[in-house]
Amino acid sequence: MALLAIDQGTTGSTALLLSEDGRTLGRANREFSQHFPSPGWVEHDLDDIWKSVVGSVDDALRAAGLRGRDVAAIGITNQRETTCAWDKATGAPAHRAIVWQDRRTEPACRALREAGHEPRVRALTGLVLDPYFSGTKMAWLLSNVDGLRARAAGGSLALGTVDAFLVHRLSGGQALATDVTNASRTLLMNLETRDWDDELLSLLDVPRAALPEIVPSAGRIAVTRGFGAVPDGTPITGIAGDQQAALFGQACFAEGDVKCTYGTGAFVLVNTGARPTPSRHGLLTTVAWQLGAAPTYALEGASFIAGAAVQWLRDGLGLIERASDVEALARTVESSDGVTFVPALTGLGAPHWDADARGLVCGLTRGTTRGHLARATLEGVAFSVADLVRAMAEDLGAPVGKLRVDGGAAANDLLMQLQSDLSDVQVERPLELESTARGAAMLAGIGAGVFAGPREAAAISRVDRTFTPALSPERRAGEQARWAAAVRRARGAPSTAHG
Repeated sequence: MALLAIDQGTTGSTALLLSEDGRTLGRANREFSQHFPSPGWVEHDLDDIWKSVVGSVDDALRAAGLRGRDVAAIGITNQRETTCAWDKATGAPAHRAIVWQDRRTEPACRALREAGHEPRVRALTGLVLDPYFSGTKMAWLLSNVDGLRARAAGGSLALGTVDAFLVHRLSGGQALATDVTNASRTLLMNLETRDWDDELLSLLDVPRAALPEIVPSAGRIAVTRGFGAVPDGTPITGIAGDQQAALFGQACFAEGDVKCTYGTGAFVLVNTGARPTPSRHGLLTTVAWQLGAAPTYALEGASFIAGAAVQWLRDGLGLIERASDVEALARTVESSDGVTFVPALTGLGAPHWDADARGLVCGLTRGTTRGHLARATLEGVAFSVADLVRAMAEDLGAPVGKLRVDGGAAANDLLMQLQSDLSDVQVERPLELESTARGAAMLAGIGAGVFAGPREAAAISRVDRTFTPALSPERRAGEQARWAAAVRRARGAPSTAHG
């Protein structure tokens, strides 16, 4: 029997089939279209997402030489804050999904901040008032799409994140559920009670009747009905948002364990244990997972642009043909020669939270080459993550000793060495970089009783390589000063340093 992980991401859906001892039996990915109806707006067609999920599962089963009846349980992980609206009876989309990258609700967020609501929202949710999160996206849909508010209030419309949409479709409309990690990203869930909060629902004017039930991250959540090659009655037993699934997949089970996932953006999470920990340095407090009645919490920092910066070099500037070419190009030079790239192409996330910041390249000279720009891009990603690691150390009151990494860009040896150097931490890379899908499979295995608990599930993960800091403290301080000066410029402030 196999565990099926559905990893529904920003640009495509991946299906991963794992044996109970952690071997990859089959893997497949189906991409789908991105829609950009206005500047700063990003949308997905929910039917495209569903077709990509069905297709990737069919492809993975074929690649593994398995049939649907060989699937013991299903785990779901997903792009988290992307917000969906669909009909409860038919499953038909009511509007395109508004993607986590979308910035259309910044005016609404600014108005809430100016009205003084952010301290209370942060105390209840652990989040900041930023367009990144789902609640203001839900409010926008209800206020701007004809008929949706009446349908939501009447109970015929569902609002939720991608996991809830998938559970509803996978179960043939029989279940409407979201797990606690995804709910914790909506601005609507109380971190302490782990339930929808009436004060927050009133603030954003989102009716409870439209929202899914909040469930733990592992357990019998629903069963399939009418899902392609997978037989009816196959249990769905694990759900976690992508970054929490990666934290679980990296076996970060102890307080202080830290991971970074490099995807479209870069996301750093640290396990903070059984109680939510407020941040004093611009990080978010979130739910890491919940097994049974026991929650585990985390601090999170996000850099919105990581792999997307390399895609920009490829698609926007034409400097490389494939994203994987960036490392070889960056290695054609010994350093970035003072060139600094701040990848604030969609604003800055933690610890700055500046939606108005813009991408910046500075330090150019007549001697600047394609190689310098490629290396500066990798450095910009590593610098952004290093800022998050430092903020976590300050919140924890102790240095971060090890950073576990995953995601596609973690295969880039130069980036991983830069990350170790600029963060002053040991970087540990697993043999399998798909920790997100593995985390979902591990949770599904626990929920289905395949694994007795996290430690048994973690046996399916293995380390590939470790990177150790090689910069002197003086050199690291100089590099950090160069980066800080560039960030100030990206945020519209005059620089106090040259470069």
